[in-house]
Amino acid sequence: MSPLDIRVPAVLLRIDRNPFHHGTLGAVRSLGRAGVEVHVVADSTPSPVHVSRFVRRLHPPPAPGASTGDIAAALHRVAARVGRPAVLIPMDDAGAVAAGLLREELAPAYLLPRQPETLPGRVADKAQLAGMCAASGVPHPVTLVPDSAGEAAAATRRLGLPVVAKWSRPWLVPAGSGLRSTVLLRSAREARELYARTGEAGSPLLLQAFLRPGPGLDWFFHGYADRAGVLRAGGSGRKQLAWPRGAGLTAAGRWTPDPEVRALAERLTGELGYRGILDLDFRRCGRTGRPHLLDFNPRPGAQFRLFTDSAGLDVVRALHLDLTHRPLPAGVPLPGREFVVENYAPLTALRPAPRGRELAWYASDDRAPGRAMWALWARHVTGRLAGRMPLRARRPQPPVPPSRPRPAPPVGAPDLPHAPVGDERAGSR
Repeated sequence: MSPLDIRVPAVLLRIDRNPFHHGTLGAVRSLGRAGVEVHVVADSTPSPVHVSRFVRRLHPPPAPGASTGDIAAALHRVAARVGRPAVLIPMDDAGAVAAGLLREELAPAYLLPRQPETLPGRVADKAQLAGMCAASGVPHPVTLVPDSAGEAAAATRRLGLPVVAKWSRPWLVPAGSGLRSTVLLRSAREARELYARTGEAGSPLLLQAFLRPGPGLDWFFHGYADRAGVLRAGGSGRKQLAWPRGAGLTAAGRWTPDPEVRALAERLTGELGYRGILDLDFRRCGRTGRPHLLDFNPRPGAQFRLFTDSAGLDVVRALHLDLTHRPLPAGVPLPGREFVVENYAPLTALRPAPRGRELAWYASDDRAPGRAMWALWARHVTGRLAGRMPLRARRPQPPVPPSRPRPAPPVGAPDLPHAPVGDERAGSR
């Protein structure tokens, strides 16, 4: 018998158009295996998620950059189709921020954690997060928010190069703009040029002191803050491999208990009154060893399934249980467990894992998404490689005219030498 209330469905909301978002598939499988009816509101037609046997129904999402009202309208349409109250689980920052603001409006069609409506947006805003960390005594890289291109250049001299540049609200960066949510700047000129695109990005630019990456320095913490504010499920993990290397998402991670990281997560969430699922990113200072909080994501991290204990509890199941007033099972943590994203770390996925491992895409009870991922990934990589080819190599070549047959010499005439075909073409130009 499932510990979850399977009478209450779950609706996963993802506004981001990333077809390789394995966290969405993890949530689908976690709840579906427990018998919960799972609906996905996402642009998942090209994604491997849509072929999972645990998806009850796909629903069209709001457009990227949609207003809060548009997101509410899309969710109300889904609620009408589902037909009964459901647990709403945003899978990206844009959805989490909107859900926080819309909690009262969406009730009773959707169940959401009760907390200040603006809090998800405040913790996801990278500029506001710096101030909250300072107020709570949580280490955070020195962060400056310039008001002009000149101030941006001056900030690079104050912080020292290289410097990390981030858009305060990265979910507002328009697709196709060429802007990245985070980039490493190596000159004051680059800072000036990036600041000039602030209007295009949709949120302020902030510059942050660079903590150099290194082996064992990148950590994360996943958890669920229940109705009483107690952190349940989840744990701390160490990033073993990143994609892109050194500054990207977790391609391979290991459940590694760290009391200091956990204490910082408890301090910050407790002082803020945060409720719900959270994903925190830390980097230790190579000089002092202290973990500094880099990001606070008010939703499940893509690798949340790493922290699945002996009772099968993870942060997504903890949310569903708590919001439906079910007790959370008392499982045993499984430190040493690994999580690997096969398309980003294929060799790691093939190595032995004595303490257990979960793969992002492959699952013996849900094979179709794994097959679909490799087919889609092959097309993705081929397209990227084709886009990087030199223009000369990609320019179509003119067709080669068929060579004219050589006339046969008259009978009895000597065989005369003839020009090579290449020389004939050269003479015709």
